[in-house]
Amino acid sequence: MFRSLAILACFGILVISASAQSSRVRVVATPTPAPPRIQNDPQISGGERNAPVLVGGQTRTPTGVPSPTPPATDENEVIKVETNLVTMPVSVLDRDGRFISGLQQKDFKIFENGVEQSVDYFQSVEQPFTVVLLIDVSPSTRYRIEEIHQSAISFVNQLRPNDRVMVISFDEEVHILSQPTNDRNQLRRAIQTSAFGDGTSLYEAVDHALNRELNRIQGRKAIVLFTDGVDTTSRRATMESNLRDVEETDVLIYPIRYDTARDGWGGGGWGGGTYPNPRRGGGGTVLDQIIAGILGGSVRTMPRGGMQGDYETGRRYLEELALNSGGRKFEADTLANLEASFAGIAEELRRQYSLGYYPDKAGESGERRQITIRVNRPNVVVRAKNSYIFGENRASR
Repeated sequence: MFRSLAILACFGILVISASAQSSRVRVVATPTPAPPRIQNDPQISGGERNAPVLVGGQTRTPTGVPSPTPPATDENEVIKVETNLVTMPVSVLDRDGRFISGLQQKDFKIFENGVEQSVDYFQSVEQPFTVVLLIDVSPSTRYRIEEIHQSAISFVNQLRPNDRVMVISFDEEVHILSQPTNDRNQLRRAIQTSAFGDGTSLYEAVDHALNRELNRIQGRKAIVLFTDGVDTTSRRATMESNLRDVEETDVLIYPIRYDTARDGWGGGGWGGGTYPNPRRGGGGTVLDQIIAGILGGSVRTMPRGGMQGDYETGRRYLEELALNSGGRKFEADTLANLEASFAGIAEELRRQYSLGYYPDKAGESGERRQITIRVNRPNVVVRAKNSYIFGENRASR
């Protein structure tokens, strides 16, 4: 009898102990996973499923990419997975702007804040891309709108069957003219429907393309931006917020700059350098006031040549957009030059290298780090991001 009671007592203690353990929440730390293997997609010639995506110095594993398998756990356990793999697209060109293929992982070196890092991730395959054509249809481009339409269509003509393009225009508002598609006829119609309006919300248009459209799309992606670079009506975004955002994404930006100052909007032309602007009061000539009344705004008036500072700011803004994203800026001098440039952009997007590394040192959230990439080849030009923001993830914004 005594022996039976002792056995029952021991069994009760075990049951209570097991019950206490099962109700306790445990945090299980998992090691930083190795770079995911990219599975070849037989539907895409020479292609790949989506590679890891840089988001503020961290990566999100896209759909179709195997994720690290955590250890088996019960339903009450909390799993914590951390990774700081920094990835970026890299283009290597010769001095004539032609893409250099055939490079291997050993040909690249990555430096963060001057310290060499191990190249932990490398991909070199041709794959389709998604591009937003972002078209300025503000009053300052009214005399260049046909030329801009022709330039945008010229880019569409560089597409291959699996490449996709989205068409967005902007004046004071942002207008979605076409969702991403590879239907050339649909894209041409969308481009032709972009007509000029009042105001110029350039910064808001770039913000919209980055944070509401392209952040939902996996794979290689870019913005081709047709504009003079001058913003007049943005409220929800600024030059500074745009430049910071491009450091936190893997979107390349290729500004095509139109010098509309030569058309009279920057001073020295008709109207004494005035243009309609609903957010900045002013006077202007009788004709200016009539135009402003028709467009529902007022007129910003400046001395002849007084807008040159705005154009210079716009030029610097476009240069920094290209530099911070790893893209290139072009001047829209002639359509013939642009056609050659578009062919180069399309080839560059399809045939980029993808590099990644785990930083040797952890950093503070929001810390900016400088990146330098070198290639073991003479007389080459390397185009890639030159910095990123550590530990921030704003893709869901």
